[in-house]
Amino acid sequence: MLSYILRRLIQSALILLGVSFITFVLLYVLPADPVRQIAGRSATPETVESIRRQLGLDQPFFVQYGHYLWNLLHGDLGRSYLQKTEVSALLVSRLPATLLLMVAAIFCEVAIGLTLGVIAALYRGRALDNMLMLGSFVTVSAPQFVVALLLLYVFSVKLGWFPIGGYGTFAHLVLPALTLGILGSGWYSRIMRSSMLDVLRADFIRTARAKGLGRGRIILGHALPNAILPIIAMIGIDIGMFMSGIVVVESVFGWPGIGQLAWQAIQRVDIPIIMGVTLVSAVAIVIGNLLADLVAPLIDPRIKLQ
Repeated sequence: MLSYILRRLIQSALILLGVSFITFVLLYVLPADPVRQIAGRSATPETVESIRRQLGLDQPFFVQYGHYLWNLLHGDLGRSYLQKTEVSALLVSRLPATLLLMVAAIFCEVAIGLTLGVIAALYRGRALDNMLMLGSFVTVSAPQFVVALLLLYVFSVKLGWFPIGGYGTFAHLVLPALTLGILGSGWYSRIMRSSMLDVLRADFIRTARAKGLGRGRIILGHALPNAILPIIAMIGIDIGMFMSGIVVVESVFGWPGIGQLAWQAIQRVDIPIIMGVTLVSAVAIVIGNLLADLVAPLIDPRIKLQ
């Protein structure tokens, strides 16, 4: 176990190095000039060049990247060009809101997806199965802003059950979490259906039926624990995706998380914040996958970590 974790940590470090390099390259060749965003349209060429030298953006690419890596090794994510604040402080201030929304959204999508996937598998080939799979295709294909605006219109504007936007109470959390849950549940339901069908055809399920076990006990006690393993891997990936992939939802609902911070940074070409959000998201994906791998043997003892 220890050797496996050590090997995964080394692999993760190399992955994060590659992510930082690729992101830095993309931002370096970006047509937009962050110095112009700072200086303003009326700034003189002398002022622009002065700001460029102060930020070190006049240096060659590998010199800039080397300085960034050196600072990163010392725990310094840089300083926002426009907000004049340490990136680490900005991320820490936004992290609780994103983590809260992430946990709530994963709970919603797993609860919805697993329920629909199991039902579809039990009624395979019937009208209910076809209807649920069609619904999962629609939710997977639907744009985030469309689902968010529909929920806002129905539950906030028409019914008045929830606030239109903001942060701070459970009522503010429901609609953004439900939006992400509906959008993600389609993937979970399809994966769960496929996995459940494979398990239901297994020999140990036929043996359990031959012993006279009830349908509920077979499904909940034997089939579900074995069919849920692919879902655990998906949750590990979702942990990282939610750290940066909920930009639209956070913007629509005015949720003050990392996604909204990233969107503001992209609009203003604030490179240190973009790099910081990207690295935090990559770290979250790595940790999520590692946790998923460590939890899998606890659910299925037949899985061995090597």
